[in-house]
Amino acid sequence: MSIKADDDHNPRSHHSVNSQSPNSKLRRFEERLRHQQSQLEHSVLTTVKQGRQEVAEDTLDVADQAVFSYQKEMLFTQGTEGASQLALVRLALERLHDGTFGECLHCGQPIGEKRLEALPWTPYCIECQEKIETGQIEDMVRAA
Repeated sequence: MSIKADDDHNPRSHHSVNSQSPNSKLRRFEERLRHQQSQLEHSVLTTVKQGRQEVAEDTLDVADQAVFSYQKEMLFTQGTEGASQLALVRLALERLHDGTFGECLHCGQPIGEKRLEALPWTPYCIECQEKIETGQIEDMVRAA
C-alpha cells in the first residue's frame, strides 16, 4: 500500500498515518468502498426504475410535459454520475486486491492519506487530478 501524509511537516498528521497498521487501514478502506458500492448500486437501480416509469404524455399539458422532461433529464444525469462513481469504486476495490491501492494511476506516486480518506475511490494524486481538470493530461480512467 502506498499511502502518504499530505503534510509531511505536520507531526500530528504524520503520527496519525503511522498509528494504524497498513493492513487495518486497507481493511478500513475496503469496508468504506464496499459500503459506498452498495449505496451506489441501490441508488443507480432506484434511478433506473424511476426513469422507466411511464406517464401517459398525451394527457399532460405543455407545462407538465416540460416538468416531466426535466425530471427525466435529471434522472438520466444522476444515473450517469452514479454509474461513473460506481465504476471508480469497483476499480479502487480491484486495486486494493492487486496491491496498487493508494498509488496514482498516472504518475505512480502515493496518493495523500487525506485525499484517500475523503475520496477512497480516487485513482489520482491531487497533482495529476488538477492536471486532468485543466486539460494538461488525459483522464486514463474515463478514456478507457
